[in-house]
Amino acid sequence: MALAYYKHLDGTSAFGVWKIEESAEELYSQLQLKEDEKAYIETLNNGKRNLHWLSTRVLLRKMLNTHKYIDCQVDEHGKPYLVNFPHHISLSHSFDYAAVIISEDKPVGIDIELVKTKIERVAGKFLVDEELNFINPEKKIEHLYICWCAKEAVYKLQGKKTVSFRDNIRLQQFACQEEGSLTAILEADQECTSFDVHYEAFKDYMIGYVTGCKELVY
Repeated sequence: MALAYYKHLDGTSAFGVWKIEESAEELYSQLQLKEDEKAYIETLNNGKRNLHWLSTRVLLRKMLNTHKYIDCQVDEHGKPYLVNFPHHISLSHSFDYAAVIISEDKPVGIDIELVKTKIERVAGKFLVDEELNFINPEKKIEHLYICWCAKEAVYKLQGKKTVSFRDNIRLQQFACQEEGSLTAILEADQECTSFDVHYEAFKDYMIGYVTGCKELVY
């Protein structure tokens, strides 16, 4: 597995993207796993699901730069967290790449997606009319993927399955660029929170990420 991209976001946060080139056996050999983790891997079909799970854990180990066992668990909503390290984490994967974001002092979220035209067919399921209206028709696919990755990053940061992309996460109008940021508003649990979400194109993929919240609106 080769480090394809690494970015320091601030003094306590960073994310990395790795190209998955090893076999499952090669990735497996780089991890310290307990019996329950080994049993979980056995339930995964050979192929991308297996490679994605293994590669995000290998990348996490590289980013934490440790030889210690990393106790990475998931909560009742499926959000990953570390038991024996203080860092907040978020994991993502798409086809041939894995992405991990870590922070020492704030919740984080990341999403990486291979850009494909099929997103047009489902745009109305994750965007409301006000959001669809600001999509640039000349860059429609890329603009839609920025929206998806931004909402996914916020969804992963807040970590609750009950949150809906379309109904609870709203994006303020923004221009579609190769790299930029936008404001996302999360309305959930009788609170309204604002986030600065960043995005950037990476090869044939789109990456969206967020660290902490900007403000509690009400």
